[in-house]
Amino acid sequence: PSLVQAGASAYCVNDKATEDDVKTVERILNSVGLSVQVPEAQLAAVTGVSGSGPAYMFLAMEAMADGGVLSGLPRATAMKLAAQTMLGAAKMVLETGVHPGELKDAVTSPAGTTIAAVRELEKNGFRSALIEAVHAASNRAVELGKSS
Repeated sequence: PSLVQAGASAYCVNDKATEDDVKTVERILNSVGLSVQVPEAQLAAVTGVSGSGPAYMFLAMEAMADGGVLSGLPRATAMKLAAQTMLGAAKMVLETGVHPGELKDAVTSPAGTTIAAVRELEKNGFRSALIEAVHAASNRAVELGKSS
């Protein structure tokens, strides 16, 4: 995502960092997306969410496109729709500040297509798989930090 100025980075500071140092780091990181300041103890969790996160989104996007192909769409059309859908959903969360669950509920009609799909995702452990993926990546970041 940083290649298209849409990355998500984090940094931490210690007591030796000046205000100018922090501004420099923020300017550099924000030039390729957004940045957040976190305590050093949270950097491994950041790796799990935004460091490895693009791969999770690529997998979800590819699966959505595969579902579109299975349902009759040409591959290029299905991929374009899946990618734009993910971009639009992300922008809605970032620009509105509304919780994703509330946004999901707003587009989920009683007895409709979306709730049928959400049911399948829940039945197949979609949320749990993402939670465990983030946790595994975070734990691995800690392990790698100890070996370096």
